Amino acid sequence: MATISLDSLDLAALLCSRVCHDVISPVGAIVNGLEVLEDDSDTSMREFALDLIQKSARQASARLQFARLAFGAAGSAGASIDLGDAEQVARGLFLDDKVTFSWSSPRLLFPKNRVKLLLNLVMIAITAIPRGGSIAVTVTGDAENCEFTIKAKGMNARIPAHSQELLAGQSETGTVDAHGIQIYYAGMVARASNMNIAFSIEGDEVTIKSASV
Repeated sequence: MATISLDSLDLAALLCSRVCHDVISPVGAIVNGLEVLEDDSDTSMREFALDLIQKSARQASARLQFARLAFGAAGSAGASIDLGDAEQVARGLFLDDKVTFSWSSPRLLFPKNRVKLLLNLVMIAITAIPRGGSIAVTVTGDAENCEFTIKAKGMNARIPAHSQELLAGQSETGTVDAHGIQIYYAGMVARASNMNIAFSIEGDEVTIKSASV
């Protein structure tokens, strides 16, 4: 394994690509719905288009709000973010019926980087159950000494490829692409916030644990 060499410009570009990937689908659906409204006078089709636009607009807004906390400089005026705000934006990712979501945590202020790490681990958990299922988030402890446990359960659950290497900032080639950047970034945030990350799998359930060190 080689240490990944990534300058700040490439890191920013890859993270922007990751955010755009999440937002482009609902935005594209909004555009399609607007085109139907312009070109089709059929009442049922117009109702379908309006429903599509409303649903996709909610998804796009939810994903942007999530990205603002998980990747952006939200809350930069202070050093902490309310876990209640983190729960709210996380729930916004699960507006459809593909994944059921639960969250259990104290209502506390946590250091910004630890909240970013928690939200990034939720995103990784989603990729662990490509066919849907359930995700349960549990936060214990306080801002100084805490533990995150994310359980992702579903058919064909699997630990994302090369997760441990990417979390450690390593890969076979010493590079990282848009598919791996999110896990690599989570590793960076974990080190910055003095947290570790461990994956395990049992049957159809993947567990991601992170604790302060």
